[in-house]
Amino acid sequence: MKIQGKTSVPGDKSISHRALLISALAQGTSQIVGLNYGDDVVRTLEILQDLGVQISYQEGSVFVEGKNLSFNSPHKVLDCGNSGTTMRLMAGVLGGQSFESTLDGDFSLRQRPMGRIIDPLSLMGCKVHGAMGGTTAPLTIFGGDLQGIHYELPVPSAQVKSALLLAGLQARDTTTIIERIPSRDHTERMLQSCGAPIVRKGNQIEIVGGRTLQSQIHVIPGDFSSAAFLIGATVGLSGSELIIEKVGLNPTRLGFLTVLQAMGAHLEIIDSEEWGGEPVGDLLVRGSTLTGVTVEGELIPLLLDEIPILAVLATQALGRTMIRDAGELRLKESDRLASLTSELTKLGAQIVEQPEGLEISGPTKLGGAKVHSHGDHRLALALEVAALFAEGKVEIQDRECGAISFPGFSQTLHKIIVG
Repeated sequence: MKIQGKTSVPGDKSISHRALLISALAQGTSQIVGLNYGDDVVRTLEILQDLGVQISYQEGSVFVEGKNLSFNSPHKVLDCGNSGTTMRLMAGVLGGQSFESTLDGDFSLRQRPMGRIIDPLSLMGCKVHGAMGGTTAPLTIFGGDLQGIHYELPVPSAQVKSALLLAGLQARDTTTIIERIPSRDHTERMLQSCGAPIVRKGNQIEIVGGRTLQSQIHVIPGDFSSAAFLIGATVGLSGSELIIEKVGLNPTRLGFLTVLQAMGAHLEIIDSEEWGGEPVGDLLVRGSTLTGVTVEGELIPLLLDEIPILAVLATQALGRTMIRDAGELRLKESDRLASLTSELTKLGAQIVEQPEGLEISGPTKLGGAKVHSHGDHRLALALEVAALFAEGKVEIQDRECGAISFPGFSQTLHKIIVG
């Protein structure tokens, strides 16, 4: 079995969320081409409609009528489903609105930490009431009359940073965010392309509130985090060669490529260009012999979403792979450190769970087994790739949740498998 051909992946999920939110905050009509239609992004879209934003569809594009920083008061609880990005970024948006609103989600989202956005929003003058001592959803937000603040992020988080930038856009004076360890910068790039007064000075990001955003045409590149699963499948199958077309190549998302190259993977970026401030290109991937590496420190925030597929590839690499400083994975849709250890062990992997990481030895011949996604879309997709490396049938329970980030993954994968 090997992978051959060309393919593409759905629009970038992170950029899709931001394109919807920033278009809604802008003045005029914005067009979004290539929006990701996974459940998480649809939650953001539907909440904006609940806030009075007019959204229409025509010839493959989404058109958003901007509200120029002023939304309608909702008449119901705003349901974020399983999407932490929706909840955190929307909290920043609603923090600047002069009405009461409530954000809620499913059981998994109610377990995820929200104190990291509640605390800085409170410093800006927003009142936020949460469950479990004010640290989890549902969140009731009493917004309006925000004051810019000077705030250092306690953990590297693009979601928290973005929430504060969207709140700062609506605040009096300047909001300054200190980011000691870089995280995804999609929000900064898009705000700048829409005319926001936003400036980066070293590890500081400043945004001046009260300025009007201009409508744009947003063309969404392919989602690199989705492409990672196709990259992993290709690298792990000898004799494979795949071109993934028009995928996002933002430097703050490419930690996975850095690690794979250190492991010996054959990867090449071809035909690169820029769409609305975002680097985009075609990625050539070949089947490769991998060697274990240590992944830690400032590299971790640049590949946090790709660690599930990295763990699968590590089972096929020669020697030991150490993943450290990744305790944030315990706070995702599942405890990904525990879930990866549990499910890959069922397949025969030599994997040891650490307090903030994983130790994986290889290469290992994986076997057939019944495994479970734990309702975690990235774990479901990683297990589908692991099944390609296994000798025997792998049955994945609740594999459908993979559609949250990559609708049609199984169909895409099987179109490029030969032999």
